[in-house]
Amino acid sequence: MTSVNKKAFLCLLIPIFLLSACRIEYSFTGTTLDYNVTQSFSVENFFNDSGGGPANMGQLFTESLKEYFQRNTQLELIRTGGDLQFEGSITRYSIDPQATVTSQDPNLPDRAGQMRLSISVQVDFVNLQNEEESLNRTFAFYQDYDPRTTSVLAVETELIEVIFENIIQDIFTATVANW
Repeated sequence: MTSVNKKAFLCLLIPIFLLSACRIEYSFTGTTLDYNVTQSFSVENFFNDSGGGPANMGQLFTESLKEYFQRNTQLELIRTGGDLQFEGSITRYSIDPQATVTSQDPNLPDRAGQMRLSISVQVDFVNLQNEEESLNRTFAFYQDYDPRTTSVLAVETELIEVIFENIIQDIFTATVANW
């Protein structure tokens, strides 16, 4: 091998060694988890302390949170004592008018033209591998619907699913994506 070929070979080999020494953690879900350190998560049952909503709402939220983390991480779900631990409760479930429609008939009362279903979930998150990332925070989201065309009973399940999906994405971002 000539000295020019040796220099060219070294110029190609050195960047390969440098790049292989760098550890780049990337995931399509945006997590910053080191799976060599953090391997499991656990979710305690979330209870509905809001005083409203369907009877199974706490269980629905708990199962949705578990499924989301199983789908978007490589963490193993265990019953208790995970490296990442989630617990909390649904603290608000309310249906409030957002816009009023004035009746053309003076004998009829004004009606709500738009209603808003709001849900808040208080989450206590503990990261046993990095205590600084632990948090205790409330996450909230809402969805509007038109009470003139549909009743809350007809859309409640769908609205709750959309709200939970958004809240869970926010929880995921705040706990393992570190955004």
